[in-house]
Amino acid sequence: MAITNKNRVPALAYYRTSSAANVGADKDSEKRQRAAVEGFANRAGYRVEGEFYDEAVSGKDPIEGRPGFKALLERIVGNGVRTVIVEDASRFARHLMTQEAGIALLVSFGVRVLTANGDDLTDSDDEFRVAMRQIMGVFSQLERTRLVKKLKAARDRKRGSGVDRRKVEGRKSHSETRPEVVAEAKRLRRANPKTGERLSYQRISKALAEAGFVNENGRPYNPKSVRAMTGQQ
Repeated sequence: MAITNKNRVPALAYYRTSSAANVGADKDSEKRQRAAVEGFANRAGYRVEGEFYDEAVSGKDPIEGRPGFKALLERIVGNGVRTVIVEDASRFARHLMTQEAGIALLVSFGVRVLTANGDDLTDSDDEFRVAMRQIMGVFSQLERTRLVKKLKAARDRKRGSGVDRRKVEGRKSHSETRPEVVAEAKRLRRANPKTGERLSYQRISKALAEAGFVNENGRPYNPKSVRAMTGQQ
């Protein structure tokens, strides 16, 4: 029986490029990763519901400090998706210790990390990896608890005030809450030096989502929010 989109298992995709030289519309690193992940998802019966991207981030950088990965964790806490797909282990992190730290953190949320080849990075018979994961599990549990409390407190404040937090943040300034998103939105809004043309706010919203920058509900930013980010009235 053919697998319908309705029967597919929801999953999230994580991409990473380690050099600014590999970032951009004319580069193939992100495209290659997306094609590999989507190809596997289609074959294996998964449905990619969100993409998270860390561009120009070294594979040696602590995974919990990456903007795209942090957004991925917030999405996991918010909507219950428990499968993350990456092109391969090196896209997740090149160094073994960094890989295991990130995997241990995701395991604490009950998440499986699969590669485009079908390897389950969260399931290992390697005694060394298992031992490292157990040691890191203590710190991962602390990070998990911290993140869950932080998001719960934000939801409680929103309910207590009776005000839509997203609207308040829009008036307040996204630069205070998500400076990395604002910086990327302004970069995308700059006029093309050759044609003088600018991307529309709708296109910038789409580009931000493709880069892993989404709102607190895991959805692309509203074009009006993007306009506010770029300082336009």
